[in-house]
Amino acid sequence: LLAIARSIRKISPETELVFFTTMPTLQILANEGIVCYHMPSRYRYADMKASTWNSICEEMLNFVFSVHRPRAFIFDGAFPYRGMLNGIRIHDEGLLKVWVRRGTFKQGSSNIPKESIGFFDAVIRPGDSSPQDYSEEMNHGVPIIRTNPILLHPSGNEVESNIRDRFGIPDFATVCYVQLGAGKINDISSEISITIDALSRFEHVYTIIGESMIGERINLPSERVRVLRDYPNSQYFSQFDFSIIAGGYNSYHEVIDSGLPSICFPNMKTGRDDQLARASVAREAGAMVVIEDRNPDSINLAISRLVDPSIRNEMSSKLSNLVKPNGANEAALWLKNQLLTEDSAND
Repeated sequence: LLAIARSIRKISPETELVFFTTMPTLQILANEGIVCYHMPSRYRYADMKASTWNSICEEMLNFVFSVHRPRAFIFDGAFPYRGMLNGIRIHDEGLLKVWVRRGTFKQGSSNIPKESIGFFDAVIRPGDSSPQDYSEEMNHGVPIIRTNPILLHPSGNEVESNIRDRFGIPDFATVCYVQLGAGKINDISSEISITIDALSRFEHVYTIIGESMIGERINLPSERVRVLRDYPNSQYFSQFDFSIIAGGYNSYHEVIDSGLPSICFPNMKTGRDDQLARASVAREAGAMVVIEDRNPDSINLAISRLVDPSIRNEMSSKLSNLVKPNGANEAALWLKNQLLTEDSAND
């Protein structure tokens, strides 16, 4: 949504942007000069019932609608909250309601409540690497707006520091960015621990671990390991030599867009998101190493390939063939045109 908001601001600077979010990282929006309202996720409360949380959500959303009187409501998430659906139903008249549904959904994965899609006037489906299934939306007769993958490109407000200077990394070093999500670093059997151990075997390799802005702090004192806590970390991708990532939508498309040679550990246990299908497209193009069965041997073998500059150069060349325009601009233009069309119809 921030990517779309930035694109809207470029084409329509006078448009007011308001965020209502469960994410606690409000400083990111504040730095953009965007008005934001925060409601903590239900799981941050002790034993709160879903019905109670949804009632609060509906009440807060009604307050935001009353204050700002929006012309468009855009939801970005996998599962629509009942309180949110009740809120937009009350303010239905004159409100364009859009759901941004990204990702490649697994066949046979659990479906969302059937009536949820019908609450929206349109669904924006950002592209992914693999073919998309639009049957859920089509079965409900809701228009589908297809775009290229939506990425959060640097806005120009970020200060892109030199990573090597910032972390005291020598010029001769090979720098690897690691962000795997699940697992504890201090658990020697976890994938991230095995990965860091494998990287440490190469004396010229320095590891930068991407720390989530909403996750636990990482404490890993090591001579050649650094921790990066920023947003978006992709603004630094041009300064890394290669990366080791999970197969989530953002990470995958960001390394493609940046031309960053990567090893991918697709999460095979997600409920809906088909990370293996997504990463397999780059693997088949020779642009990414994908490891399904992770163990010390397979991880060591993959890293030994990526520390070879000739392998990385070859992968970078193939990655360039997979880059697509940013779908955030397409989504923003469609939204703006919808509102202009409504204005013309009302004149």
